Amino acid sequence: MGNRNVLTRTARWSARHPWWALVIWILFAGIAMAVGGQTGTKIATNTDLSIGQSAQATAIAKSGGLTQPPTEALLVTSLHGDLDKQAAEKAATDAVARLKGVADVASTGDPVPSANGQAVLVPVVMKGDQDTAPDRVQPLIDAVKTAQDGNPSVRVELVGPDTVKAALNTLLNDQVGQATLLSFPVTLLVMMFVCGAIIAAGVPVVLGLSAVLAGLGLWGAASQLVPDPGAVSELIVLMGMAVGVDYSLFYLKRFREERARGLGKIDAVEVAATTSGHSVVVSGTVVVLSMGALYLGGNLAFTAMATGSILVVLIAMSASLTVLPAMLILFGRALERPRVPLIWRLQGRSNGRVWSVLLRPALKHPAISLLLSTVALVALAVPALHLQLKATGVDDLPKSMPAMQAEARLTQFFPIQSNTQLVVAQVPPAGAAQLRTAVDTLVQRAGQDPLYTSDPAPEIATSHEGQYVSVAIGTRLTSGSAEARESLSRLRNDLVPATVGQVPGVKWAVGGSDVAYDVDYRAQVVDKMPWVLGFALALTFIVTALSFRSLVLALVTVLLNVLSAGASFGVLELVFQHTWADKILDFQSTGKVVAWLPLTLFVILLGLSMDYHVFVVSRIREAAVNGLSVREAVEQGITRSAGVVTGAALVMISVFALFASLTFIEMKQLGVGMACAVLLDATLIRIVVLPSVIALLGRFVWWPSKLVAKPKAEAGSEAKDEPVGLAARTATAGEAV
Repeated sequence: MGNRNVLTRTARWSARHPWWALVIWILFAGIAMAVGGQTGTKIATNTDLSIGQSAQATAIAKSGGLTQPPTEALLVTSLHGDLDKQAAEKAATDAVARLKGVADVASTGDPVPSANGQAVLVPVVMKGDQDTAPDRVQPLIDAVKTAQDGNPSVRVELVGPDTVKAALNTLLNDQVGQATLLSFPVTLLVMMFVCGAIIAAGVPVVLGLSAVLAGLGLWGAASQLVPDPGAVSELIVLMGMAVGVDYSLFYLKRFREERARGLGKIDAVEVAATTSGHSVVVSGTVVVLSMGALYLGGNLAFTAMATGSILVVLIAMSASLTVLPAMLILFGRALERPRVPLIWRLQGRSNGRVWSVLLRPALKHPAISLLLSTVALVALAVPALHLQLKATGVDDLPKSMPAMQAEARLTQFFPIQSNTQLVVAQVPPAGAAQLRTAVDTLVQRAGQDPLYTSDPAPEIATSHEGQYVSVAIGTRLTSGSAEARESLSRLRNDLVPATVGQVPGVKWAVGGSDVAYDVDYRAQVVDKMPWVLGFALALTFIVTALSFRSLVLALVTVLLNVLSAGASFGVLELVFQHTWADKILDFQSTGKVVAWLPLTLFVILLGLSMDYHVFVVSRIREAAVNGLSVREAVEQGITRSAGVVTGAALVMISVFALFASLTFIEMKQLGVGMACAVLLDATLIRIVVLPSVIALLGRFVWWPSKLVAKPKAEAGSEAKDEPVGLAARTATAGEAV
């Protein structure tokens, strides 16, 4: 075969040396996992994740040595009825004695009874840095649990931010691990229905699994530079299984088709490499570039998610283009065995007719079909105009977690522990006295404002002979409330500027609370969103235009993606900002959507939808080049690719749905959002909107390139003599992409 490109040469080498290709891949995956096991995954600290004025407040406090040591609370309450004070005192004494024997405990305070006498609190100060406290709190939890076992008549528990974060990490690891394990048999089951044979179904799943494992390993090393904010490993599993299976499935499908037409194994691999392999490169490039748009998000969470996703997508692409041809050669005819009863017989008999029936309205009445489908998608997208974003805080964590139930009891008996705004300031040496006077004035004015609490009085700390000052102004407001946001706004925009802000040379900031982080995070997301979306769409336009040499098709692709994403955002608003789906999906609505989700969902959907978009459009163009009319080409291209596209979409939806079953609201929203997005994109967009648009535009859809169709006689002769027409068909397919 002449004119072989890099993809074809790579596939041919792999097919000629299958054992070498397989061994090299196994070594690569093994080394990647070993590297990840050696380095571990570095988790992002609160300081790493700080944004805006919250980050400035943290920086000033650290530079002045005003950061507070990590502090938890030993809480003793009644199991039933009134608290037995003697039993509570005994339990507290027992727990304190055990805590003093823990290496990471710096000190314990005196017992403090609640106002109603129904609880006892003992402050527990930990050693070391606040950022690492969640990783070191488990021995304290174990000590308190031992005290609880020895004092069964009362409830003894450790409460605090580090306990909650440690419990959340444990819950996430357990649930994500279960979802990940379930994703493999579920994916295999879906692939059995798509492929009709167990071996053929297993090959994409094995390659997807290897991509995930290698991606997790390399992410461990990458996280030493870009720490994991907490969702990257889950995203790697989602993306790795989705694209790893999809890319392999596209390649496998074409290989099986060419073998069924009578080509030898090597020739079938070359055709698959030139056609489906090229589609994999194009779609994979779009995924990488669209995920790369998250680097413009301007915070660690987006940077980490982009890095992890790009790693696993590049690995999945490499697997499909290198080791997959070797596996196809090694399995050979065994790919068709053992056959799945009934599914095998149904394959190829009714599928074409079914898809032709589904496509008939769009091809016979494209204008009406386009109008109705667009109206439906726009109607779904309208609620997205009312999306309310919120950074995840304590209020959003699963209430079923024991740590969250303990947190609720702490807030009930000691409400002063709720949301404290931290004001920090730095001045030159000459302004120290004036700064202290300004801080006193600030405390006085805040005490007269009903948004803040003055009982007990706000804590003021100073360092460096008064050059650095911090003051903790308490509230009794939940972080998600409008009043809490108002308390922060009033400090930042009124009280602090009018007092501390008047000191010459002062640097000040207000942070230190969930509400401050939420406000700063949302502000940055909203500010960066146009840049990220615009960059991702521009890259999609450029890659599509270059790949198909068509500006019209590139514009259509961008518009379809915007329509699909908008509808998906609307579904998120309908499901998660209202309460009707709470019992169905087993969650409690917060009335908000996780702040990072829309941007992340958009770029992931943009990339994943290009998987089958490139595959489908390539098949349509290939049919048009072979002499079919535009509508005939649309019907043939979609019906021939429908099985694999449906299978790819089902794999994605199944995996995403598993993550939608998790209790953590971030994972649930991501799973539901992605599953709905793929469902809409693979059905309404690909079956109705896309064929309607191409049918209406006709050959203008390929403008400015001129699509030269082969004479029907030539195309027909190639169909009759498949082996003889190999070079011509491969060249045609290569031009199609």
